[in-house]
Amino acid sequence: MKSFGILILCAGLAGLTACSPNQNPTPDQIRQDTAKATREAARDTKAAVQGVVDGLKKTGPVNINKASESDLEALPGIDAVRAHRIVANRPYAHSDELVKRDVITQAEYDRIADKVVAQ
Repeated sequence: MKSFGILILCAGLAGLTACSPNQNPTPDQIRQDTAKATREAARDTKAAVQGVVDGLKKTGPVNINKASESDLEALPGIDAVRAHRIVANRPYAHSDELVKRDVITQAEYDRIADKVVAQ
């Protein structure tokens, strides 16, 4: 993550020097521009880190009895057709009923078995 922040900072500084309206900025202007770019890079880095944290918190098993079709499509190997079949065949007592009811194949279930629950 630290290298990501440094990359953003470098890109910001490069943008300042390339897009600066004043071709010969004073040292004070350079300091101000650098401080501004640093603040913006820090803000952007914090936002990116918060997005990653939120994404990690959200991960967990998907409840096949309540998930939307778009949530189901986020599972590996589940496309719109399979997601629709999962929703259409609800409710499930156990997640392995997806295979028992021929909603998805055993191979497809094996890819998502640890990512789904039936509650």
